[in-house]
Amino acid sequence: MQTRRLGRTDHDSSIAILSGAAFAMDSSEEAEGLLHEALDAGVNHLDVAPGYGSAERALGPHLKAIRQRLFLACKTAETERDWALRRLDRSLKRLQVDKLDLYQAHGVTSLEVLDQRDEAFEVILEARHRGLTKFVGVTGHDLGAPRAHLEAIRRYDLDTVMFPVYPAVWADTGYRADVDALLAECAERDVGVMAIKAVAWRPWDAGTRRCSIGWRPLASGSSGRSSRTANPQKNPPTSCQWTVLTSPPTGLAERTPRRGDGNWISYSPQNR
Repeated sequence: MQTRRLGRTDHDSSIAILSGAAFAMDSSEEAEGLLHEALDAGVNHLDVAPGYGSAERALGPHLKAIRQRLFLACKTAETERDWALRRLDRSLKRLQVDKLDLYQAHGVTSLEVLDQRDEAFEVILEARHRGLTKFVGVTGHDLGAPRAHLEAIRRYDLDTVMFPVYPAVWADTGYRADVDALLAECAERDVGVMAIKAVAWRPWDAGTRRCSIGWRPLASGSSGRSSRTANPQKNPPTSCQWTVLTSPPTGLAERTPRRGDGNWISYSPQNR
């Protein structure tokens, strides 16, 4: 498994990041096999969130034994300070860890949403100051994410960003311009960059959505089908791949099927 330096975190993250969403419907017993399968494949970066169903509770019992092998990232989607503090405490308890490697604002997709998250960002930054996380960042799925993330790293001096990169959005000149501006700022500040939705094709047409993921995958019936279950609602076949960029982000995109739902790619601005 290739690794790339994740900006100023100075962590050499595996190109494929394991998404905690893969464990959203798992018990602790069910999660153990896939987690170790990912480790054996060379994955060393796990990204989980309270919004990923049962993932935190499913993964928590297994993390102590492998903690030194994983860069552990978590998120919060809260807007109010008190709720954000409770969410952080709950995530640490469920994951059964004393601190995280990366704590991120989850789902920041516009400047309006960014403004709504000011109290949560205070908690995230305080968590770094208190030693509850080494690094802090921001994530978001929609077309407004790159512009919002550019403002976020200027306001809060964040260490990482995560936003969509897939063919349909990369062909959008407005989106591409926003990404270029964000990447230039990330390079200047040595901010680590992660891409999500690499195997996305486009949004679902009305009435055609047939699995739990929120976007239509790049292709159907792929060889990346997971061996864990044949239930398409739990593990949609075409999302069960990790996908890498050969020369991020302009080299869209060579597909490398692997088991698991994670399809996030890490790269450092120095690798552009």
